[in-house]
Parts: sequence; C-alpha cells; structure tokens
Amino acid sequence: MSFKLGIIGFGNIAKAIITPLLDNKLLKPEEIFCLVNSKKSFENVKANYKYKIRITHSDLSDKDLVWDCPIKILAIKPQQLENIKEKYSNHLEKDILISILAGVSIDRLTKIFPNHRCIRVVTNIPITISKGLTGISWSNDIDQKNKIFIKNIFENSSKVFEFSEEYLDIFLALTSSAPAIIALIIEALGDGGLSGGLSKKLSEELVIEMILGTVLMLKDSNISTMDLKNMVTSPGGTTISALRILEKKGLRSALIESIIQAMNKSKEFR
Repeated sequence: MSFKLGIIGFGNIAKAIITPLLDNKLLKPEEIFCLVNSKKSFENVKANYKYKIRITHSDLSDKDLVWDCPIKILAIKPQQLENIKEKYSNHLEKDILISILAGVSIDRLTKIFPNHRCIRVVTNIPITISKGLTGISWSNDIDQKNKIFIKNIFENSSKVFEFSEEYLDIFLALTSSAPAIIALIIEALGDGGLSGGLSKKLSEELVIEMILGTVLMLKDSNISTMDLKNMVTSPGGTTISALRILEKKGLRSALIESIIQAMNKSKEFR
C-alpha cells in the first residue's frame, strides 16, 4: 500500500510545503489527499495546480477520505478551526496531525482532535520560495521515526528548528510576523529615497540590494550588528545623524514592542 498524506486546507503555505516534496519525487501526486472548504477553492486547485493531487471539498461525498491518511497537515485559518470535525480512522495507532495554525496550542488541538497525536508547527512566508524558517514543537507521544519523517517534510522548503512549545509564540513573532515589518521598513526607506529625488522603483531596488548585502556581510563575515554599525558610523557624519533621529523617534523601542505584541497576540489563540 502506498503512503497517504492528508492536507486540510490548500493555501499558499500548504502549497509551498507540498510542492517541493512532489518536485523532488519524495511523494507522488496520488499520495496527496487534500480537503478544501469551498467549491471555488476546489476548482482553482484542479485548474491551476501543476500536480494532479487527489482533492475534494466539504460538499462532496468523498470529503472524508483525508481522515484515512495516517499523517495530516492542518493548514486552515485559526478562525476556521471550530468548523473542522474529526473523523475516526481504524488505524492500529493514533494518526498524526501537524498544525500550522498561528498560536493554537497542542493542548487545544488535542481536545479538538482526541484521536490524533498533535504537532504544532510555525513557518513563514519565505517558505514559498524555499527560504523559510520552521519551528516544530512535539507532543510527548511522537516517536523518533516520525520526527525524522516530519522534519524532512519541512526541510525541503525551510530551515527547521525544534522548540518546547513555550517558545513558539516568540518564534512566530520573529519569523512569521516580522517579514511584514521588514517590508514596511523597505517601503519607508524607499520613500526616503523618493523624498531625495529618486524614483520609487529605483529607491526600493537600492534598499533591497543594500539589505541583501548587509545581511550577507553579517552572516558570512562573522561580525556583530554593533561591529557593522561602528564600521559605517564616523564622528559627526551622515550615519550618526540618521541613527540619532531613529533613536529620538523611538524606532528601537517600537520594533521591540511590535515583536512582543505579535507574541502576545499569538498566545490569545491558545
């Protein structure tokens, strides 16, 4: 019998997880069983997804096939969780449910899905270009063999970290929410270039290339952020003038508080 992997929900993140597995022939399309909520989503995947996976939606008679898969990925929005009704399978041991829902705790998942061993996963939007960061927290009843298999699912599109669950909310804030913060910073710096007379398009291109170069320098040169800052900050110069404005406006504190707020919001979903 071939392996079967179930997917409940098939948005951008779910596609980013599954597609590399199919590209690398680690799984076959006929081994993927997907359940989506609406006929519109069903028709969109059928028409546009490059692999012919086995997909159904909640109004079709075969909607329960996904529940026969021994491992399932839950990839819906947290607000839709209460609409999912667990179906019992006849497998010898409990199936595994991998949740990528923001903030929803293993304890809450276990109460909603009592016939499953639950795993909580946090990943981020760069997973869609195979540059993601993924944090995994295991329930106590996941054996080493299944841990290796599940990590392999995500290692095809992201760098994987294992945490106790208490750290997943701050991991989410730093890696899943922060890309929007970085995008805002890029946009704001680009507006600075626009104010100085450059076009918006050129300004953002320059900012993106500057950030890429800065990140690579930090990563590859084994220098600290303080070291890099000191390298480009001279007495009475342009850089210290810019940094002074940022400190005066409270940018550092605002960034810290934004991460704490995202972490606390994640905890509300528990």
